[in-house]
Amino acid sequence: MSKTMNLHQLPETMTLQRALWAGRIMSAFVVAALMADGTIQLFAPAQIAGMLQETGFAMDLTRVVGPIILACAILYAIPATTVLGAILVTGFLGGAICAHVRIGELGAPPEIISLLLGAMTWGGLYLRDPRIRTILPLIH
Repeated sequence: MSKTMNLHQLPETMTLQRALWAGRIMSAFVVAALMADGTIQLFAPAQIAGMLQETGFAMDLTRVVGPIILACAILYAIPATTVLGAILVTGFLGGAICAHVRIGELGAPPEIISLLLGAMTWGGLYLRDPRIRTILPLIH
């Protein structure tokens, strides 16, 4: 009887393992993208000067925004603070989207990237954290 139960549980276990790894990969991509953005904001703001001008942000704000992005990425990467990190990341990305909507760039590449990163933030967390799947049972 226990062999039959193990055979039935095998596909479910394999599916959960695949979901876990997919979630880890998605989350790692989000962390890498945020770390890169935060690092550029801090150490190479001249590379993004044009975009900052277009959106109406002053260059000296990179000294504030860079550490905020890095802090959000770190909080998201740490398992104990990942939900807080996800909330802060999506709040930050929502602000980025809003900045582009404000200047009439609806559907601009930075908006799409921010939207995808936000979806990947929660998608990755959903796939790797059973607490999130319990709160939001999308897949049975």
